[in-house]
Amino acid sequence: MEILHFSHHHPLVFIQAHSVASKAALCLGCEKPVEGWSYGCNQCEFYLHKGCAELELAPKIQHPFHPFHPLTLLPKSPYSGGITACSFCGKNFEGFVYNCFDCEFDLHINCALLQSSIATNFPHSLHHHPLHFIQNHNEEVERDCSGCQKPLSGPIYHCFDCSYPTFFTLHKECVELPLEINHPCDRKHPLTLLPQRPAHPEKCSCYLCKIQWSGFVYSCSLCNFELSVDYIFSPPTITNASHEHPWMLISKKMSFICDFCGIVGDHSPYLCATCNLVVHKNCISLPRNIRITRHYHVICFSYSFQQNQVEDCMCRICFTEVDTSYGRYCCSASGCDYIAHAHCATNKSIWDGTIIKEGYDERHGPSNLITDVIEQISIEEIMVASKIKHSYHHHNLRLTFSGEIKDDSQCDGCIRPISNPFYSCEQCKFFLHKDCAELRKEMPHPFHKHLLTLSNSHDGYGYSVCGACRRLYQGFSYRCYKGDCCFEFDIQCMLLSDTLKHPSHKHPLFLVHNNKGTSCSACFKKLHSRDVAYRCMKRCDFSLDVGCATLPLTAWYKYDRHPLTLTFSDDSEPSQLYCDLCEEKRKPNRWFYYCADCDDSLHLNCAVGGLPYMKIGNRIKGTGHRHPLTVVKNIWNCPPCKVCGEVCNGQALECKESECNFTVHRYCEWDLQWII
Repeated sequence: MEILHFSHHHPLVFIQAHSVASKAALCLGCEKPVEGWSYGCNQCEFYLHKGCAELELAPKIQHPFHPFHPLTLLPKSPYSGGITACSFCGKNFEGFVYNCFDCEFDLHINCALLQSSIATNFPHSLHHHPLHFIQNHNEEVERDCSGCQKPLSGPIYHCFDCSYPTFFTLHKECVELPLEINHPCDRKHPLTLLPQRPAHPEKCSCYLCKIQWSGFVYSCSLCNFELSVDYIFSPPTITNASHEHPWMLISKKMSFICDFCGIVGDHSPYLCATCNLVVHKNCISLPRNIRITRHYHVICFSYSFQQNQVEDCMCRICFTEVDTSYGRYCCSASGCDYIAHAHCATNKSIWDGTIIKEGYDERHGPSNLITDVIEQISIEEIMVASKIKHSYHHHNLRLTFSGEIKDDSQCDGCIRPISNPFYSCEQCKFFLHKDCAELRKEMPHPFHKHLLTLSNSHDGYGYSVCGACRRLYQGFSYRCYKGDCCFEFDIQCMLLSDTLKHPSHKHPLFLVHNNKGTSCSACFKKLHSRDVAYRCMKRCDFSLDVGCATLPLTAWYKYDRHPLTLTFSDDSEPSQLYCDLCEEKRKPNRWFYYCADCDDSLHLNCAVGGLPYMKIGNRIKGTGHRHPLTVVKNIWNCPPCKVCGEVCNGQALECKESECNFTVHRYCEWDLQWII
């Protein structure tokens, strides 16, 4: 049985028992694994659930989530990169989409089938846009409530005017919170419900600032007093499996230091009278064992208040001192002295919420190998794999320690120029540095809270964009496949750790997740709350974004026989600040590449190129031109750019079709659609 479907150009054949060459296939409609009955095109590896294929989807709909314009059904993303972010649930997807092109409003199929109604009585003081009430969202929304900061479940209210990264969604219970209450912690004045806490000093050490609370608060402006909404309805007694005695609420305003996190509180602590412990309500449920992105081993919560055996009691996340008189997280591995504040280790950007069960043995984890060893040799009594079968190449690879290397040879893993030792394929031009061949299948990384998986796949355009440095790249990457993350990092950025010693600054730099309000000290670009960056903790006001932190320390210029050095300041007169390659002005106080012997100065992009992690000779699509473009490297006889007319020195893109035959700069490629 065959059907014709709008999403594919070939007929789709009915498949009763789905099986695809030992790998799980995804439905291209809803992007969930295909099991049982389905329709498919084996030639194109295109599959749909039977239910998705037979859905009666209207080509255009008027949807209550977007009443201004009709939504048009498309078989795939209309955006470059091939990925769409749903305007309701925020998940990234590549399947069917209802799209409003003018507003860039998108719904994937599951969300398009939901129903809603406008909430008419929500107070404008808490949110200035209208909210939609959704009785059942089928667990499509997997983020936290904007009011109480707890995971969303049950009926919800959602704002469609607020999109990524500032979604506004509330539990039904949080919408129904009273606008004003009387509370025993402030008997003189009523507390008023606010959508966010009033501004505090930048270095404020209060509990809400330490845990970076961003939800609703009840506030008294006269007393400078705030309560998070989860404290308002605190039960008089709490029992928790991690502690053998009950916790009793002290419902009054009082100053105390939490024995579990070491942060000062000013109201309503919980007391264990047997152990003489006073803690915040949220600290009662601190998990015993967790794994975080900043450390490879499981870390354990400890509140034994003897002097800790760790000599260096600096938190490895915020890099300030840990007072071991209070609770903290320490590494469970023998001989490892890793330590972190309780509130740092459980921060949502560091920890994904997974609790490790008691008795977990890290030695018995899953296999993490990506290669099979075919042959081995002994080198100084150490066995080395001389011939391997790598999962991402169809031929065997042989190890070379001192082979002749062509100038343009690049590693297919990290795209850097090949250097010894490396593995090569005797049947095709495939090279891997030994380090890249030995990369683990799964790895944690400080940039992201979930485990990352090694991948060699890219989108339909033949390249990806690194989520850390924002550069285009080919080759291997590490990706997050958990939920709606879709984060991916190139190999260069995966080699970074949570500390950095950079020659541009005299102090060590430490990785920071929330960089809102700061700027990179090299390129002066403004950083956002979702950006990771390296920052000096000694009040130097010095930060580096990942793109600048990974710039090579040396580069080459074709008219200079010496390497050019990455240079961080220039005392020259403004009239002398020119790039010797493009002959354009250089901005004062910007980094540049310089040869002191020849007095050559180059912009960063002129020296490094716009495509440093793209493999020469590979073809890419989705560039604004009807043909695929080839990545080339021009050194001599450089052709002019088809768009701007300037010569294309170094890396560029070239259309090799006979009717085109032109070259274009990476940064000019999108203007091709207007001139060709």
